[in-house]
Amino acid sequence: MWTPLRQPVFRALWTASAVSSVGTWMHDVGAAWLMTSLSPSPFLIALMQAASSLPFFLLALPAGALADVVDRRKMILWTQGWMLIVATLLGFLTLANITTPWILLVLTFALSLGSSMNMPVWQAVTPELVEKEELPQAITLSGIVVNLSRSIGPALAGIIIAQAGTGAVFLLNAASFVGVIIVVYQWRRTPQKSGLPTERFIGAVQAGIRYVRYAPTFQSVLIRTSAYILFASALFALLPLLGRRELKLDAFGYGMILGFWGIGGLAGAFILPKLREQFSIDKLVAGSSVLMGIMLLALGTVRNFYVVCALMLLVGIASLSCMVSFSVSAQTAVPTWVRARALSVQLLVFQGCMTLGSLLWGAVAQRTSITVALTSAGVGLIVGVALTARYRLRCAEKLDLRSSLHWDQPTNVFEPCPNDGPVLISLEYRIDPANAEEFTKAMQALSQIRRRDGAIRWGLYQDLSDPGRFVETQIVESWAEHKRQFERVTNSDRLIEERVRAFHIGEKPPKVSQMIYSKYTDGQGLRQPCG
Repeated sequence: MWTPLRQPVFRALWTASAVSSVGTWMHDVGAAWLMTSLSPSPFLIALMQAASSLPFFLLALPAGALADVVDRRKMILWTQGWMLIVATLLGFLTLANITTPWILLVLTFALSLGSSMNMPVWQAVTPELVEKEELPQAITLSGIVVNLSRSIGPALAGIIIAQAGTGAVFLLNAASFVGVIIVVYQWRRTPQKSGLPTERFIGAVQAGIRYVRYAPTFQSVLIRTSAYILFASALFALLPLLGRRELKLDAFGYGMILGFWGIGGLAGAFILPKLREQFSIDKLVAGSSVLMGIMLLALGTVRNFYVVCALMLLVGIASLSCMVSFSVSAQTAVPTWVRARALSVQLLVFQGCMTLGSLLWGAVAQRTSITVALTSAGVGLIVGVALTARYRLRCAEKLDLRSSLHWDQPTNVFEPCPNDGPVLISLEYRIDPANAEEFTKAMQALSQIRRRDGAIRWGLYQDLSDPGRFVETQIVESWAEHKRQFERVTNSDRLIEERVRAFHIGEKPPKVSQMIYSKYTDGQGLRQPCG
């Protein structure tokens, strides 16, 4: 599990993120505790979670697009600097007794803006720092950071709040960003080079959406993630209220509950590698989700502090197992060129369900009781496991998403400008008419790849006068986007292409034609070359 720490840059970033994560959990406890002091409304308290989650829902996809087209190192520096400023402002306002419920919500929202811009690029950087076979261990180590900080941060926050107030907690969180900024500033990242122009922002967003739309393996990850978070969010939203109103705890006692949650997650990080050897990732997620649902049912009725602490240990194990599994599945289901955008969509789904769930369970608790809200969420989580079982996560681990670079570039008379287009690409196949139906079915899998990697339109046509002649067509919005398709096709895609080509009976490979939309000519019927 510790092998990724042999990589110096990963080790430095992991250490800095551990310190920053402690500060984040201290801040979360301080903010939640301050809100319960400023307002007794369950809805406002649940709105804190919504204020933290909503920016991810709004900005995750744009942040992912930026992370795929700009220097990721610089983007991390900017986002960390923004969070440093906001946390410092909130700290000073709280020390001056100026903070109100709405100021706290606004600055929580602002801090989450920085985090929502930072998280996609941070996740996309991890595969750059370790080998592919070390990625599950690297993500588990990140889970250790989260849960270790969840163990330490809340307890420290409880002590500091009792001694110096919540303002001091906010300022310490601000200081924790400094370490990350220093480490990232010193990192000499080697950017990936390409002979093609950088994708435009709007085009990058569209490419990310198009990829997710036609990537069923990644869609399975999103469905399983949403089914878990929508109901598990009840605990995130209502735990402050459970601690203060139902268990009558002070800040230190509430921090202890979160600390046991973190200890459970830390234990889960050591248990998880053994579980992965014994069970498939689908069985692991299903079992952990059911365990989380049972814990919600228990927390809905138990009001003994020590029993709640014991339950939170199991919550930590279940939540870490699910979140690490979802993260590994997402990262192994997408190639490098679109990784930040795809992960940002997962983050959007995660935070969107967190926001919706927080509002839902907060409203349920206000109209009924915390017991009803947690019990309903527990039942929903268990039922969700059965309803989403057919969406498999294991498929993502079997994909080889390295660029195959096996396409041959046809000989062209001239090279169009990168932004010229649209481009029409056609491939002509010779198929035995007796195999036409099977060929058509095989082409449907290929059509998803074409659309996923850049085609805005795709079609397969059969010649009425020659039933053995099939023509595949696709339209790509620009010449540059078509050239990017050559780099985007993966080894797993190549296997699907080979299954399709096996139906081709011609002596030569399928004929490929590239045609570009004609806007103007040189007066002799020939299109002028670029430049």
